[in-house]
Amino acid sequence: MPGQPRLLLADCDQMFVAVARLVDPDGAGKAPLLVVGGTIESRGVVCSASYEVRAFGVRSGMSIAQAARLCPRATFVPVPRHACGKKSREVAAVLDEWAPRVEAASIDEFYLDLSGTEGVYRNAPLEATARQIRGDVLRRTGMTLSIGGGTNRLVAKLAAERAKPRPGSGGTGVLIVDPGQEGEFLATHQLAEIPGVGPRLTAKLRTFGLVSVRDALPVAQRDFERWLGPRTGAWLFDRVRGRAGAGVEPAGEAKSMSREETFARDLSTDADLEAELLRLTTRLAAELRAEGLRARCLTLRLRDFDFSTRQASRTLPEPIDTDRATFAVARELLAGLRRKRRVPARLIGVGFTRFESAEANAQLSLLDPAGSATARDRAVSAAVDRVNAKFGRDALQPARLSGSPRRRRS
Repeated sequence: MPGQPRLLLADCDQMFVAVARLVDPDGAGKAPLLVVGGTIESRGVVCSASYEVRAFGVRSGMSIAQAARLCPRATFVPVPRHACGKKSREVAAVLDEWAPRVEAASIDEFYLDLSGTEGVYRNAPLEATARQIRGDVLRRTGMTLSIGGGTNRLVAKLAAERAKPRPGSGGTGVLIVDPGQEGEFLATHQLAEIPGVGPRLTAKLRTFGLVSVRDALPVAQRDFERWLGPRTGAWLFDRVRGRAGAGVEPAGEAKSMSREETFARDLSTDADLEAELLRLTTRLAAELRAEGLRARCLTLRLRDFDFSTRQASRTLPEPIDTDRATFAVARELLAGLRRKRRVPARLIGVGFTRFESAEANAQLSLLDPAGSATARDRAVSAAVDRVNAKFGRDALQPARLSGSPRRRRS
């Protein structure tokens, strides 16, 4: 129908499993029972699992140990992070050739806005265009897409879920919801399937006898608002009718960048935690520089032995991108968290937000407080980047890390 929004959600089918198989064809590539997240001895969590493993009850976010108990014959491999990032960029590059506006919603999901392109594709049905896109991505990147389409993001995302070729699901890889059919399509779902309806909201809705979308359709907006509050009530009233924003934001600057590590054993001393923190911040700062960015906000995340998770953030007067400045800020945040609760830790993570272009902010600090970057810092970091680019990512690293045992990554 001319003038209607034409949105697609392209979802890389089991991306982490697929990439693990591509990078290790003789190992993971030959394992139908495959879990990606860490080795069987690690203490990480499941990032993704093949459909064959999911039949045993294994799910994303589950501990590796629990997954191993449910499916002991599975092959367990670490997340191929670098390869996944590279493959994601390859997929995005192909999609950019098909749509005037493409938005990366995550590493494996992309929204495409094809509104107004009917003439470009000779008025072909949106489903036919989606199947062409799917075939092109598979041919050029080796990645299989599940594509959902409709007049808004919500419908496109739910359609992509239904399109996935899971065993016994009947999904064919592409599902398009025609304009005017949004409400009927939504009515076939459970409330818990709607993005944004989490376990807590699902449980609360169940107390009112609402489990499926069909259960919720007769409920008046004022009742939703009375039960859930004005904002959530109005939001859910629209969602169960298939109403949602239709916009797609073209790719822009990164919004966040982070790394974390789950230890093979709990770490108790500040020295051990600082060594792991130095390893993380050094690698993350190098990635930041590679993107031509500096960050004004750094967040440190610490998960204790009992799974309680704490974090602290700092917004800086000047953006940073050097190894020394990044570690100095992260170290102070770690010290603050440890003063409040000094117990063994099982995970540490670092994240950057509030980015600025490195070229747009070239003013150098004349002082050298923690959190600032001097000209010498930047010269040292640039030299390290050149050496590691030539001889390998860890060819040159801080002396404090030389000879230290590498802990298993999840």
